[in-house]
Amino acid sequence: MSQSWTAELRTEEGKGASRRLRHAGKIPAIIYGAGKEAKSIALLSNTVERTLQNNDMFNSVLTVKGAGEDETCVIKDLQRHPATGSITHIDFQRASDGSNIVKRVPLDFQGREKSPGVKIGGLMSFMQRTVEVRCLTKDLPTKIIVDVSKMEAGESLRLSQLEMPAGVVLTALTHGSADYDQAVVGIGKVRR
Repeated sequence: MSQSWTAELRTEEGKGASRRLRHAGKIPAIIYGAGKEAKSIALLSNTVERTLQNNDMFNSVLTVKGAGEDETCVIKDLQRHPATGSITHIDFQRASDGSNIVKRVPLDFQGREKSPGVKIGGLMSFMQRTVEVRCLTKDLPTKIIVDVSKMEAGESLRLSQLEMPAGVVLTALTHGSADYDQAVVGIGKVRR
């Protein structure tokens, strides 16, 4: 999923300038990475809040326009106000087609109700809801689908058993030790 956002360059920086931007209905942000100098920008708050209601946008490639040259990037970090939940700052990482990006991606568990282990009364436990992946920007998935429809009671599914999209690597498995191959989901044995 690709999206285009319009931004303006920020000339003032600091806590006071950011506060004035927020009162004007804008969100301060920064774009960094790819060996280029960081760029401070401001985005319209209502546009960003509305767009980010779709969770897939957190792992989508965005084009930020209007702040000098167009920038292709992904959301690396997002800060929210502790009381209101409104977005107070966004960090964007530049994403070029030739470089790898490391990002946390949500797991989408499908087929819970069809699982034989759940049908006989086993309780499904989720050990991880997201995983860290490394891939090219064009290969970045919005989510990873985990099929749990064939899981039996007493069985667990590990990171190495996940079906990854082409070009996507789980960073935990690149360490070369079996200790990093952690369980993702499991079904407890049924007590009789």
